[in-house]
Amino acid sequence: MTIHDDPYAGTTETPEGPVFNVTGQDWDSIDVEGIEGDTLVVNMGPQHPSTHGVLRLILEIDGERVRGARAGIGYLHTGIEKNMEFRTWTQGVTFCTRMDYVAPFSNEAVYVHGVEKLLGITEDIPERAQVLRVLLLELNRISSHLIAIATGGMELGALTVMTCGFRDREEILKVFEAITGLRMNHAYIRPGGVAQDLPDGSIQQLRDTVALLKKRLPEYAALCNANPIFKGRLMEVGHLDLAACLALGVTGPPLRATGYDWDLRKKRPYFGYETYDFDVITRNEPDSYGRFRIRLDEMDQSLRIVEQCIDRLEASEGEPVMVADKKIAWPAQLSVGADGQGNSPEHIKHIMGESMEALIHHFKIVTEGFRVPTGQVWAEIESPKGVIGCHVVSDGGTRPYRAHFRDPSFVNLQAVAAMCEGAMLSDVIVAVASIDPVMGGVDR
Repeated sequence: MTIHDDPYAGTTETPEGPVFNVTGQDWDSIDVEGIEGDTLVVNMGPQHPSTHGVLRLILEIDGERVRGARAGIGYLHTGIEKNMEFRTWTQGVTFCTRMDYVAPFSNEAVYVHGVEKLLGITEDIPERAQVLRVLLLELNRISSHLIAIATGGMELGALTVMTCGFRDREEILKVFEAITGLRMNHAYIRPGGVAQDLPDGSIQQLRDTVALLKKRLPEYAALCNANPIFKGRLMEVGHLDLAACLALGVTGPPLRATGYDWDLRKKRPYFGYETYDFDVITRNEPDSYGRFRIRLDEMDQSLRIVEQCIDRLEASEGEPVMVADKKIAWPAQLSVGADGQGNSPEHIKHIMGESMEALIHHFKIVTEGFRVPTGQVWAEIESPKGVIGCHVVSDGGTRPYRAHFRDPSFVNLQAVAAMCEGAMLSDVIVAVASIDPVMGGVDR
């Protein structure tokens, strides 16, 4: 059967000439006689194991050489930003945590940072709450980089790297579950602080996890750093120099791989990052291999920060984790129970049997929420993939008038054409993996 006889693959006339839609045949069975031109336009994705979700890449190829590359997005659109306009400021965290689902704490943190700026309470956040935020952000940085390395390795055929990456991420997810009640989509970082304090036994669990990661993380360097096959597939692939990064707004590991030490944790500190001892990792290898090495070394730096957080948490046991202002603070700290979470028995006893005023306050702040002064702010933090920003607008009500996010995956995907055009088709997979896009953050 030729393409002209296929009921599911017709021919479309365009100003550039006929376009043949081919479905599922072998090349030998396709009648291409009379077709002019040497290039083919093919879709890589949106259902493809190497597109990191539902990313569609429209590739114009000449044999195995890529002549044109465009990213097609929108297949995972969730309407998260619009939904946040119909929920209270606190409920908004439950939505935005689901954007970049590999780095949920970054989504929560940047949104909450913006809300706290509007409220004018950034200096009132308890120290212990800030330490908990930094702890979870850095553990999340490690787990996100492990996913980037694991999935990138899988696409190259390095299955040992993939299994090791998911194995070690699992240890971090166990910590997340112990502290927040959930492995993903935590909604733990709240305006004014965090949802709850550490449960019993968390400090020892954290120390055990750090010790395990210190033992296992060097395995990735031993497997990959000097591996000639691994280096041959990554070096000089997906080249993106400093000028291109600055022109396209690319941040995170791809930017630092050019030698530019742009990291908001150092350049524009937040949550007390200026009080932690760590280094910003840079390399002068603006290719896929350099980005891999950046992520590898950044995990070690994150472990340094996590160890400092553990010491501070041990010293500040019993201190508050939410602002003292009861008009903003969630009316009770949540305690993780058999059902995952729930109000503490002491608080239920208080509002149901001792104080009508407390019951009324609980009802109003949970159902209606607090009011935020009219205004707009820009907040930004350093996520594992680069700068994530949030433009928060308030009209003085109990819900965001607008919350718009600058997701690093969305911005960094603009570099696909610059990295892939002129390269081999097989290098597209490596180049896309090196910027580590997550489509939940792109299609908000």
